[in-house]
Amino acid sequence: MVPDTPTEQPNTDTILVSWDSLSDPANPYNWSQARRWATTLLTSLGGLVTLMSGPMLAPALDVIGADLHISEAEASMALSIYVLAFAFGPMVLAPCSEVWGRKVVWVVGGSWYVLWNTLCGVSRSRGLLIMGRMMAGLGASAEFAVSGAIVADCFDSDDRGKSTAVRSFLPLLGPAIGPLVGGVMVQQVSWRWLFYTLSIFGAVLVILFALFLPETHAQTLLSRKAAKLRKETGKPFYAEKDVSSTTIAARLKITTLRPTIMLCTQPVIQLAAFLMGYQFGLLYIIHSTFASMWIDQYGQSHTASGLHYFAIVTGCLTALLIEWWAMDAIWARLKARDGGVARPENRVPLMIPGMLLLPIGLLMYGWAAEKRVHWAVVDVGAGIFGCGYILSTTAAQSYIIEAYLDYTASAAAASQLPRNIFAFGFPIFAPSLYNSLGYGFGNTTLAAIAIVFGIPAPFIVWRFGESLRRRGKAVE
Repeated sequence: MVPDTPTEQPNTDTILVSWDSLSDPANPYNWSQARRWATTLLTSLGGLVTLMSGPMLAPALDVIGADLHISEAEASMALSIYVLAFAFGPMVLAPCSEVWGRKVVWVVGGSWYVLWNTLCGVSRSRGLLIMGRMMAGLGASAEFAVSGAIVADCFDSDDRGKSTAVRSFLPLLGPAIGPLVGGVMVQQVSWRWLFYTLSIFGAVLVILFALFLPETHAQTLLSRKAAKLRKETGKPFYAEKDVSSTTIAARLKITTLRPTIMLCTQPVIQLAAFLMGYQFGLLYIIHSTFASMWIDQYGQSHTASGLHYFAIVTGCLTALLIEWWAMDAIWARLKARDGGVARPENRVPLMIPGMLLLPIGLLMYGWAAEKRVHWAVVDVGAGIFGCGYILSTTAAQSYIIEAYLDYTASAAAASQLPRNIFAFGFPIFAPSLYNSLGYGFGNTTLAAIAIVFGIPAPFIVWRFGESLRRRGKAVE
């Protein structure tokens, strides 16, 4: 960690520290394959508990509402306010990771999550439950703040597609495992054990992060190297970030404002943020209403309703298998076509099938549920939606990382702010939407909006992405 003391401005006496060579083993790009993949898998495991915690409450909302004497809308808010915290947490945590490093942010965030999630389990009032969910979400948002940045720290652009797929694998199981476990616990134990189980899991992960997660942020590693050299030699060794401003407080001021500035001034981030926001909102509409749909439309139990979430996850995992080989293959082919020059826009092609599959899945799921046809048709529709969601969203996220490699955490936080606000708001109006229009016309409305705004987006980014990035304000 960089000492909180003033540092010198660059001058003739200051010695800037860098890697010893292109093959310096201290550089995360040069770590062994085993170490880099182990780090990626650990971040993936961390994402599992974060994404389990959101929809895990869905099968228990009616029971929680009856126990705490709160309305359906208030119970839904307890589910979605957790996601709202994902919007604002990374806006602070991501810049902090660019000052103090990725590891400390994740360990502190995970500990904060465990504390507040446990308080949710003992809550006896609406206020404490909702407050606890929001605060737990702030801690859990460390996963969104640093996991993508960690992968970008360890893998170069030619290998980033596979590493992104691996990082996303375990978190995608969360939306299936969460409601399934939630349904079983509501029927067999108590809704309070939803929170206790998650807290135990989270506490184990905090210990694993503290013991085994290596620091990956290059500038933080170089800063530590410089501090060691200053101590050993007495000479003014400094990393680049140490001399960019006078104090830690000054650096924090710059970095904490950076995601907001990027969101306000970078057109490609604005476009990607809106698209990912709408899609994430759709995902949370389905997560928050899927269990009740099976209970109300098909008369199934809480446990059985939770099993259907595996249909969504199956579609998501199918998309990851496609991305495993296609993302890096497309990148390499386009790079070779352009004479070895790689463009961030080379990540865009996989957005196209995603944008097509997403509304198709919505329509199939909605009308099958409306007409109460065989449950398998509904699940296939949900799976197609999940496949489209992952293809388009992962491609958009990868594009943002490639476009802003120097500030991956801040760029990711900027693009995630709208999507988590959408995910908070959409489940709140979802019951009214389906009560008024039914699942058929309700999903048709959502699919139509996805088509109007989603289909042109990949072509706009592919054709005008580079010029839009040049128009954005320079990032500091």
